[in-house]
Amino acid sequence: MASEAVGSSPARASEGYRWLQLTIGVVAMVMIANYQYGWTFFVPEIQKKFGWDRASIQIAFTLFVLFETWLVPIEGWFVDKYGPRVVIFIGGLLCGLGWWMTSRATSLGGIDGYYSAMVICGIGAGGVYGTCIGNALKWFPDKRGLASGITAAGFGAGSALTVSPIQNMIQSSGFQDTFLYFGIGQGIIICLLAFLIAAPRGGQVPAATNNANVIQTRRQYAPNELIGGNGYWIAASLLALVVGLGMWQTGQLFYFPLVLAGIIFVIGGGIVISQGQPVFTLMYFMFVIVGAGGLMVTANLSPIAKDLKIDAVPVTLLAWTMPALTFAATIDRILNGLTRPFFGWISDNIGRENTMFIAFLMEGVGIYALYLLGSDPIWFVLLSGFVFFAWGEIYSLFPSTCTDTFGSKFAATNAGLLYTAKGTAALLVPYGNMLQKTTGSWDIVFLIAAGANILAAVLALVVLKPWRARVVARASSTVPA
Repeated sequence: MASEAVGSSPARASEGYRWLQLTIGVVAMVMIANYQYGWTFFVPEIQKKFGWDRASIQIAFTLFVLFETWLVPIEGWFVDKYGPRVVIFIGGLLCGLGWWMTSRATSLGGIDGYYSAMVICGIGAGGVYGTCIGNALKWFPDKRGLASGITAAGFGAGSALTVSPIQNMIQSSGFQDTFLYFGIGQGIIICLLAFLIAAPRGGQVPAATNNANVIQTRRQYAPNELIGGNGYWIAASLLALVVGLGMWQTGQLFYFPLVLAGIIFVIGGGIVISQGQPVFTLMYFMFVIVGAGGLMVTANLSPIAKDLKIDAVPVTLLAWTMPALTFAATIDRILNGLTRPFFGWISDNIGRENTMFIAFLMEGVGIYALYLLGSDPIWFVLLSGFVFFAWGEIYSLFPSTCTDTFGSKFAATNAGLLYTAKGTAALLVPYGNMLQKTTGSWDIVFLIAAGANILAAVLALVVLKPWRARVVARASSTVPA
């Protein structure tokens, strides 16, 4: 396929066409939303049928998020070089195949087990996610926060309308048929959308914003300038593989995700600091500590409600009455979607770091309030919605901050590199379940997550803001006007 990003300078694209491309990306994101946000409804059913430990089942979710995120830089490279269509089409095929595999799985491991199936789902969903976000950043250099937020909203809120249908189908037809029919339907729609999406060519989009509150570089950083040369990462990957094989031989493989997270922070962080852009390490660390809390709630919303014995308690709000879990899941997904364009738009006006401070502080307070009041079904619904509203904005703020700092030429790849922080955060999800099982409650998990968000809020304002300003100023001073 010929590159869609190369060619003669065409006329400026109309606003209508730009928004059409954004809309196509949003619909594609809606189609992959259930692979992450619908998983929580399947976990109790899988546990009931097969009797596996919940923490072991949640490793499948961790694997999904790992492969959804860690391959995005590679998929982003293909997008930057060959255009978005082929990546989204292949992603749609893999998404459909993955949930077809889950509908037939009878084991956790093995080539036909849940772990393998969710790896396939993760690769497919990651290709779609990274492509749509990167494309939005390229089409809207003048509204990066809003555009990436609207696109990410499709992923955050895309599963809201299917909360009840999925639950009803699980009850009526079983979770395996639900995996099958939803998976095939979503995969087909993604493949069709692939033929409609396109990347902008030179001259089709306006210049970057000139807002004094939004600091944007004029330099275009290549991916290896951010994180260092490939040789260092190949060596680090081989080390992780050796450690993983050693732990497998000694029967300690359950703890490998925790060890791998340590390798990423210590060795990976060292490589970036010495060979790339150290400020990228700070962004990555902040993304991880904020993302981990939200992913823990996302993966365990149903188990948390069941452990608190409020999942089936009727809750009435604004003349609507639903079981607490169904109500919470529906509101959570809507607010998790709305927050992304909302805070993206806010950041386009008051700056990325100022917006991060507000949102992360809200998240920390919300999680702490959920720890105090979550056993009440009404408060559970309201506070879980507040937590998701304050959490989902990371998927608009971090990509736009990354592109502001390192340029738009390699936006899909560079934002994809930062997006792997979500995968690193997912490594910690099974240990939230382990803490809950050890202590008999979710209290310590809530407290750790609340503290991590408050720390990230302080870092955004006190460290990231002045540091990033210096990096952009230094880079811009070396680029001719």
